[in-house]
Amino acid sequence: MRAGKLRHHVMLQRPEYSQDPVSGEVIPSWVDVTKVWAAIEPLSAREFIAAAAGQSEVTSRVVIRYRPGITSAMRIIHSGKVYNIHGVLADMESGRDYLTLPCSEGVNDG
Repeated sequence: MRAGKLRHHVMLQRPEYSQDPVSGEVIPSWVDVTKVWAAIEPLSAREFIAAAAGQSEVTSRVVIRYRPGITSAMRIIHSGKVYNIHGVLADMESGRDYLTLPCSEGVNDG
């Protein structure tokens, strides 16, 4: 993928859990990790039908430059939309140039 396709500035977030000192309840929240450039691509009709056949919620793919530490527990925020990451796929050639992140849109409370 050419770097010019990475035209969306997105925020990567990770879940963080704290404990309420009074009730002891665990409180989930999201913490910003970093902003990165990304390509956000909706699935084609064929890919969407194939994903639906597998009972997947994946509606789009987000491609970013490789960076270690990205997991499916994280999420992406772009223009007020939440993209829940369902997997982390390294590029086929070197495995260290780009990551493809199959995502679904929607609120992920943690």
